[in-house]
Amino acid sequence: MEIRDSTVLLLGGAGLVGTAVARRLAPHRPRRLVITALTKAEADAGLRDLSELEVPVEARWGNIFLPSDLAERARDDLMQDAAARRRMIDDVLRPASASFDDNLLFQWLTTIRPEAVVDCVNSATALAYQDVFASSARLMEAAVRGGASTEEVERHLLTLPLPQLIRHMQTLFEGLRRAGTKAYVKIGTSGTGGMGLNIPYTHSEEKPSRTLMSKSAVAGAQSLFLFLMARTPGAPATIEIKPTAVIGWKEIGYGPVRRGGRPVELVDCETPMRVGDAFAPDARGWTKTGKQLESVFINVGENGVFARDEFETVTALGQMELVTPEEIAEAVIMELTGRPTGKDVVAALDGATFGPTYRGGYLRSMAIAGLRALEDQHGVRSVAFEMLGPPRLTKLLFEAYLISRLHPSVRALATADPACVARDCERLVREREPNVRRQILSVGLPILLSDGEHVLRGEKVVVPPEGRGADIALRGWVDLRPANLALWIKRASAIAAVARDVRTGSSARWTAIDPDAPIEPARMAVWVFEEEDEGYRIKR
Repeated sequence: MEIRDSTVLLLGGAGLVGTAVARRLAPHRPRRLVITALTKAEADAGLRDLSELEVPVEARWGNIFLPSDLAERARDDLMQDAAARRRMIDDVLRPASASFDDNLLFQWLTTIRPEAVVDCVNSATALAYQDVFASSARLMEAAVRGGASTEEVERHLLTLPLPQLIRHMQTLFEGLRRAGTKAYVKIGTSGTGGMGLNIPYTHSEEKPSRTLMSKSAVAGAQSLFLFLMARTPGAPATIEIKPTAVIGWKEIGYGPVRRGGRPVELVDCETPMRVGDAFAPDARGWTKTGKQLESVFINVGENGVFARDEFETVTALGQMELVTPEEIAEAVIMELTGRPTGKDVVAALDGATFGPTYRGGYLRSMAIAGLRALEDQHGVRSVAFEMLGPPRLTKLLFEAYLISRLHPSVRALATADPACVARDCERLVREREPNVRRQILSVGLPILLSDGEHVLRGEKVVVPPEGRGADIALRGWVDLRPANLALWIKRASAIAAVARDVRTGSSARWTAIDPDAPIEPARMAVWVFEEEDEGYRIKR
């Protein structure tokens, strides 16, 4: 289609990919760009980010899955409101024709009447992460107790992703048809960053995570809906571009670390508590420092901010790797202007994902160098913030970091004594490096001390013991028991036992670790994921 003098609606246009698309659209001189966001604050931030564009940019905000009169209210608030819950259920379950006009997205489409829509909203995350599995368990418990209340049933119904996706697609199609939209481009997702069911980046659930699989299922269902929409008379040209790598990044910097828009409070715990007491409802063994967690970070948009080692791990070769929003935006423009990219999932469901790129790999090294430089400048070590997803990764990174402070190389660790390593690591966090201890506790990981019976913990605990006591440590506690340190020594021995690959050809093993090099937490975590969890990718 011709972009010049057209109106383009960018759903999620205030986000990382959306703003990149807006910047790529501007040179084509559209008559009007309309960006959207979930909140007014995000929409205003998007307008500021795009203020340099020489085309008119407007903003809208609200939840596109809801009726317009509910669309600016937070989900937690709506779930507490009985009338709102019933309204949301009716909106999803009643006949489609009865509720189109109320929907916020439908109103935008039919009033803005865009020639093109670029949809950067992560629909799969929005719908699947309401956790139907946890809700089902609560509903069953209520039934066993003698019957579920109306509120419990309503809450459960509002976690079902497929009815919500179906209603969304019905509303989207009808709105696009009535608006006379010529082209619809969806930025989709695989749900796993391009990895398979062996993905190690779960949310401390079983592997593969049911919640994560729900996200992939919703994403796949949406792809097929788009495939069908493209075959429907009256529909716009329909394109889906599905990135299968980490999308990044917006900025790297130093300052307060924020989770969900709020600064992470710096807490401490100097006096060990017994495991059985540390997680009691009235536990208060930690202290608030009155300060915020500050460190070097990289802002990757929707996923929040990562520490350097988190970023290094998730973008490493064989993990999710990296693709830039600008590359995705360029593909959007090419598809809109009729130049096939080979990345349209609707045109070729098989093999059409947008994987990691040369540019992403090259710029990854620049980002890591920038993060290292800022670490040196500010005298901090950016290890993990526990925003990437799995608490186990945060645990692995901090454990490897502590070990790296005590042993100069993997080979040196391979000959160490587990009891000595456990003792030295405990001394490190309790006496020598209190800032590291505070970081670990502040991001939500307890530190299980070498005796296995005492723990240091902060106010927030990402993985509570759930009645399992110290047995839960494998899932998300920094574990300083000799048995766990023996596992690290075993890993080091396995790395050191592999003959160094001296080949210089393209068949050289790219993720091999030099056993005589300093211990790098991210590389050790990648080794664990690949060798122990079989968590590696085979397609790009």
